[in-house]
This record gives sequence, structure tokens and C-alpha cells, in this order.
Amino acid sequence: MEMKDTRRIEAEPALVWQALLDPAVLQAAVPGCEELTGSPEEGFEAVVVQKVGPVKARFKGVVTLSERVEGESLVLSGEGKGGAAGFAKGAARVRIEPDGEATILHYEVEAKVGGKLAQLGSRIIDGFARKMADEFFSRFQQAIEAPEEAEVPEDTGETDASAEAGKDEKAGKGKGWFRRVLGRG
Repeated sequence: MEMKDTRRIEAEPALVWQALLDPAVLQAAVPGCEELTGSPEEGFEAVVVQKVGPVKARFKGVVTLSERVEGESLVLSGEGKGGAAGFAKGAARVRIEPDGEATILHYEVEAKVGGKLAQLGSRIIDGFARKMADEFFSRFQQAIEAPEEAEVPEDTGETDASAEAGKDEKAGKGKGWFRRVLGRG
């Protein structure tokens, strides 16, 4: 399965690039990701739980970043084994370019599966892979973009300490959380 798409992200390219290398953003963007450890230089180990048609599996695998051109492009590659369910592997070529104060993110995704998953048929697999890629880049975009005015929490009368604790609990949720963590939102 192969697919290409483009997204306009309302953030400067430097912030988008930084997010592409951030383990917390990547973990939040991968649907079903329970754990992601490692670094962009050494690669990441991941645990992802997914259901494809009637097959539900826990995949343990690795994610690597390669072909990096600082601030411009990289390849995100992943490979996971899901025991009896089989394996999944894929890569996303990502390129970013400035568009005023925003960023255009281009991506090309390839995915392959084997084992029981491959027996489900190409229509199910292709649909699932497209959904996963679209969900990944949607979550990635939401992590970066600033929240809408309506999403800014009202003053609840909490003390500064309890308000800060609430922010920490919500750090992985909502639109623009990565920008807020960096203090740019």
C-alpha cells in the first residue's frame, strides 16, 4: 500500500521539525501506541496495540529516523512483530516547507504486512493503512497547532499549583499541547 498527502500546519517549520524528532509527540501521534522509548539518533522501541479486521495484536518493534536533512526532510521507518498475527512494517517520507508563518508537510507512506494479517485481503489492509497514516498525521498536526480561542480554559479559581498540576495531566491531550509545553502557545 502506498499513499501521498499534504497538510498545512499552522506553525513555523522549526517547530514542526522539532515535533518530528520529539518522542512524546511521536507516541501521541501513533494510534494505539502504549510505549515509545529511545531517541532520534539511536531510534525508538515501541509497543502498539491495533485491531485490523478481526485480528487484534500487540506489536513490539522499532522506529528509526533516517535520511535526515536538518529542518527539511526525513524518513520515519517502523517494523513490528505481532506474534501469531504476523508483522507490519512501513515508512513515511516526510518533507516540510515554509508557507508564510505556517508549514506545508508532505508525506509518502508505504506499508507492508505478513502472517495472518496478510490473509485478510488487500482491501482491508489498504483501508487500515490509509486510516492509520491519516490518523497519525492528524494527531501530529493537532499536537502542534495552537488551540482555538474557544479551547482556552476559563479561570476556575484554582490556585497556581493546582492549575499547573492540571496542565501537566492534560499535556498529551488537546490541540496545540506540544506548542504549549514549549511555551510558544
